Amino acid sequence: MSTSAVNLNNIDLIIKARWIIPVVPANRVLENCAIAIDKGQIIAIVPHEEADRRYSAKETVHLGSHVLIPGLVNAHGHAAMSLLRGYADDQPLHTWLNDHIWPAESRWVSEDFVRDGTELALAEMIKSGTTCFADMYFYPEQAAQACLDAQVRCQLAFPVLDFPTAWGMGPDDYLNKGLSLHDNFRGNHLINIAFGPHAPYTVSDAPLQKIAVLAQEMDMPIHIHLHETAQEVKDSIAQYGRRPSQRMMDLGLLSPLTQCVHMTQIDESDIKLLQNSGAHVIHCPESNLKLASGFCPVDKLLNANINVALGTDGAASNNDLNLFSELKTAALLAKAVSGNAAALDAHTALRMATLNGAKALGMEDVIGSIEVGKAADITAVDLGDLGMQPIYNPASQLVYTHAGQAVTHVWVEGKSLLANRLLQTLNEREILGKANWWRKQITSH
Repeated sequence: MSTSAVNLNNIDLIIKARWIIPVVPANRVLENCAIAIDKGQIIAIVPHEEADRRYSAKETVHLGSHVLIPGLVNAHGHAAMSLLRGYADDQPLHTWLNDHIWPAESRWVSEDFVRDGTELALAEMIKSGTTCFADMYFYPEQAAQACLDAQVRCQLAFPVLDFPTAWGMGPDDYLNKGLSLHDNFRGNHLINIAFGPHAPYTVSDAPLQKIAVLAQEMDMPIHIHLHETAQEVKDSIAQYGRRPSQRMMDLGLLSPLTQCVHMTQIDESDIKLLQNSGAHVIHCPESNLKLASGFCPVDKLLNANINVALGTDGAASNNDLNLFSELKTAALLAKAVSGNAAALDAHTALRMATLNGAKALGMEDVIGSIEVGKAADITAVDLGDLGMQPIYNPASQLVYTHAGQAVTHVWVEGKSLLANRLLQTLNEREILGKANWWRKQITSH
């Protein structure tokens, strides 16, 4: 392209910042650069002066004390469960599920519950820098509509279980509804649909095999809770004579399409299976800590070249959806578990919450790094706050301080979702009102 042609470039948006951490190339921090965006895509990353020379933008955003990063990818959660935040705390997983959460869900989960709960989750995630999330919950049609309205990118895994719930009668019913949902959103640039077999202990062999075949035929992801507790592994050995991961492998369920959530109870044989299958691990440190489920050996997995992404899990077991908070916990936990203070350094942790997440969801060609040609899913964090001074290493500040509270701007495909800390596509007051209404309903029965 000639210089004269470049001079004539009219584009949609320029974002100028003090720093940019593009994630690709790795370990790089750019200073005093701008991102040029047109038609939802990143078209250039250049110094401020060059941006002025080359582009005329409809809008220019100046962020003098900020760092720009790829929008965060929350690779596992149950968004609508935000309405059960704090409902049943301080319980082990099976007590929490069987005695508290599942009874509450059977009573309250409905289309309205999912729509309102997902909106609450979306507002919280946007305000803390998340632009893409993976969800597994009932009534995914409602979650999809909430995401479209908010203009947030997502992967919605429709649940599959052996038993009936509010959303379906059994495996065939779940699959029929889920595949219909997939057809409805085929080709949608924001909504991606995945299979969501809940866990090895809630789904039997026949539906799992069916999912394995369909996933390969349709090139669709599989999102599953796996090796979450020691009890799960023990029960699987007693019932099937195999660890859950080996059973999944034997059923054809482990592949590069598979997202294994939690993986707190794993040994060398499980690591080998992950390596051989190309499956991804979604690490949810805070939920695992709160439910005393165990520790995912992140450092070991990364050293074995297994892709590890990061998730918050649902707000009922976390209790927040702030991925920056998760980042810090993940980095600290990796050091403690491995006994190595150099494990999961700041840049690697940030990569886990961005590009690794995108890769796990099969979206790394579109999001996860600030690169020319990728979608302009971008988060801006203000590092000007007292508690972040002095700044020697912006990546370190993002991972080890209170960065989630310092998010000021968020864009998805160049569209503003958060500007100067104010939500642009959601009504915060309305969402707060609905959350309070649900609390009154649930506590009055």
